[in-house]
Amino acid sequence: MKGHPGGVAHSLRMLELSGLEKGAKILDMGAGNGETVLLLQSLGFAAQGIDLEPGSDAVRQGDFLHSGYADGSFDAVLSQCAFFVSGDIPAALRESHRILKPGGLLLLSDVCFITGEELRQLAERWGFAVLHQEDLTALWREYYIEALWAGTADCVPCGKKCTYQLLICRKE
Repeated sequence: MKGHPGGVAHSLRMLELSGLEKGAKILDMGAGNGETVLLLQSLGFAAQGIDLEPGSDAVRQGDFLHSGYADGSFDAVLSQCAFFVSGDIPAALRESHRILKPGGLLLLSDVCFITGEELRQLAERWGFAVLHQEDLTALWREYYIEALWAGTADCVPCGKKCTYQLLICRKE
């Protein structure tokens, strides 16, 4: 599978919900081929990306669970379809919190094998105030069925119900 459910329109919606101002320093965690990084840069944001297997020069090679960035380096962290893949959602939340400036924003959308309420509680436990939460499972199903049909779907654990959650959070 390439990209994430909703594509560019979804990324733009996350930005709109966040209210981030142009010039904000944003890290895309799990940036893949850098499509969102390039989009953010074209919109006037100081965007960087990190991924274990970068797909372009727009993305730095690295583990976003241990990013190496200094505390308080970013105004925002954006991650789409990457926290689950990391295998450690709490560690991803912890690292996001660490590298965000006070009041910084986490823009997260991901497939979840926990309920939306459990994800909210997990974010709050790691020091985030959830400003907006939305269940986008219908969008995920459409995206995943298209990927299955095209033969590009990555496997997800069998026998587990999943949802697709969108969260906009502020570092407390």
